[in-house]
Amino acid sequence: MRAVVQKSFGGPEVLETVETERPTPLSGEVLIRVHASGVNPVDVAVRSGAFPLLGEPPFGVGWDISGVVEQAGPGARFKPGDEVYGMPFFPRAATGYAEYVAVPSRQVARKPATIDHTHAAAVPLAALTAWQGLVDAARIGEGQRVLIHRAAGGVGHFAVQIAKARGAHVIALAGEPKHDFLRELGADEVIDYRTTDLTEAVRDLDVVFDSSSQGTASLKILRPGGTLVTIMEHANQELAAQVEAAGRRFAGVSVEPDYASLEAIAALIDAGAIRPHVSETFPLGNAAKAHELVGSGRVQGKVVLTVAE
Repeated sequence: MRAVVQKSFGGPEVLETVETERPTPLSGEVLIRVHASGVNPVDVAVRSGAFPLLGEPPFGVGWDISGVVEQAGPGARFKPGDEVYGMPFFPRAATGYAEYVAVPSRQVARKPATIDHTHAAAVPLAALTAWQGLVDAARIGEGQRVLIHRAAGGVGHFAVQIAKARGAHVIALAGEPKHDFLRELGADEVIDYRTTDLTEAVRDLDVVFDSSSQGTASLKILRPGGTLVTIMEHANQELAAQVEAAGRRFAGVSVEPDYASLEAIAALIDAGAIRPHVSETFPLGNAAKAHELVGSGRVQGKVVLTVAE
């Protein structure tokens, strides 16, 4: 099978498409024929060495997958022919940019029925990050006022839709060219972070979902008892202490595989409450081009690698 690996840290050019052995599923695992694989900013940071999550290369690249079960090990939750999607093994290597992956069956869920594999592969890591932050950590609910940083990006555009599906009033933060996109997703208010002082524009928020390391500024706009959800500064103990001392709640989130949440997200997708936005696709052999685009920081929604028809 073909898989994308890297043997050193560096720019997109270090990504290589190689021929390697197809994995064999163990008990409780499934072998998935991958149809598409999502590309995330964390993939870029790991590749460059800026975020050495997997240690020193060589290693396989990518986590988000959508595909069809080819083979099921004893005791697995799925059978051959089932369409599934997920983010297996994170934060350990999954080698998701590949034609086949063998994964624990409880780390994937049935693919949403109303979207294709390309759009399903755009969902897991980004939507799980938003879900685990807003639903699990912040327990977001009806009528709460929520601000989403970087709202038009991969995680952000899911966070906007998840918050709306839970009945929240959503304030989205993004550059002006992306405002119409965010209104289409359901944002109640849209703020241009480049021209507006956030601490003057909003206050008394119930939840701030921060994906841009703006924890100190975000603290100023939370009401007493409000929750700061941070995915970039989740390990920042100094910030956590500052938030707690101010009478607010700190929720640092590091995403993890979760088939139950993937099932809940799939149900919202099939109900029309969430729609993944794919801005561009590339074939598996052009993973370097996909990384170049994601690394630019200008992507609206997600970028996906197409692996099989």
